[in-house]
Amino acid sequence: MLWQRALAVAALPYVVWLVFAYEYHFLDGVNLAFHEAGHLFLSFLGQTLHMLGGTLGQLFFPAACAVHFWRSDRPFEAALMGVWGGESLMNVARYLGDAQAQALPLVGGHLHDWHWLLSRLGLLPWCETLAALLHVAASALAIAALALAAGLAFGRREDEAVAV
Repeated sequence: MLWQRALAVAALPYVVWLVFAYEYHFLDGVNLAFHEAGHLFLSFLGQTLHMLGGTLGQLFFPAACAVHFWRSDRPFEAALMGVWGGESLMNVARYLGDAQAQALPLVGGHLHDWHWLLSRLGLLPWCETLAALLHVAASALAIAALALAAGLAFGRREDEAVAV
């Protein structure tokens, strides 16, 4: 469909920007809401899951949306949710990389999730390396998801797309 092709083309510079110059932006406000909700929903399962809850919450929603679209036979939309998942993972990488410096502003408290988690695992000095590796994985996810979306949008003729 034409709208899918247009959206896939429009998403290309966004994904390139994410991979090479990611910074906090509008979509991260949505991720932040899901992050905080994750803390709330997992807070009763102990301190470790409470701390992981933010990251799990912000990664759960793009994945849940992707599953919903996939099960609704809407693979293009599911692939775009993969781009969101990659973007959300980049946001996690940014937060993870800040664990030692703790320079990012925190919402609702003084406890940095990843500082707490990595300190307990003895990995705090590795936070920036782990964040860089996570960014690479997130970039691969975003690129693969966009490639899938573009393949779906451009891989079939317009008359086939109308029949679907």
